[in-house]
Amino acid sequence: MSDTDHDMISMVNNELSLQLPEDLSMAELKEQLTQHINHLINTDFEKLIFYLYRIDVHEERMKQLLQQQEGENAALLIAQLIIDRQLQKIKSKAAFNATAPDQSSEERW
Repeated sequence: MSDTDHDMISMVNNELSLQLPEDLSMAELKEQLTQHINHLINTDFEKLIFYLYRIDVHEERMKQLLQQQEGENAALLIAQLIIDRQLQKIKSKAAFNATAPDQSSEERW
């Protein structure tokens, strides 16, 4: 498992209040995340909206994707958007850390 995979699972667990195993493959993570999102769609849609806002999934991008792929599994599409957004955050943090190697982590964030 790569550091990115580990970081991804940690971020998803933290931001979605989950306790997924840290050793999941990306495919397993996507499957587990899809199941959780489907559950939220059916039982607590407001909580799903809160999580999407907290993760910073762009609402317009999500609406556009759901419209373009109408009939597809909405939970799967949302799970992929969450994974994509978390990967962007991981890459941004790595790029920032690479440009400021002489600062402590507290000073950077």
